[in-house]
Amino acid sequence: MVDQAQRKTAPLSLEQQRAAFAWQKVQGANSEYTTLAKAAPALIMNNGLMQTLAFYQDKDKGHHRVLLGHLVDWLAQRFGGSELTNGEHYPASADFASSMNALLHADAALYRRATDESLVLLRWIRQFAAAVSR
Repeated sequence: MVDQAQRKTAPLSLEQQRAAFAWQKVQGANSEYTTLAKAAPALIMNNGLMQTLAFYQDKDKGHHRVLLGHLVDWLAQRFGGSELTNGEHYPASADFASSMNALLHADAALYRRATDESLVLLRWIRQFAAAVSR
């Protein structure tokens, strides 16, 4: 049986890490952010990850930039240090330009994983944003 001290020091599963990240990021979310987060998976699936990130960067609205920041932050946490096709590595800290450059030089497998990871994170963000924006 696991005692209380062991439970507190056990590492979080990847799913728990996603949930914790999403929960932290959506604090103070408004209805615009929530609506955008709900639409994000369809936008990624229909247009692609890089195109969606570029769309969010182009928008001059705070909630687009906030969601963009959340996605690139998470991708940097998950893939920071991964080797890219140009011999460089995915940046461990993210901004729009460095994330786009990394995704541009990612091999097909890493790009798919980044897309999938974004979609999985968005499930958490959507649920939590809806809960806190009421």
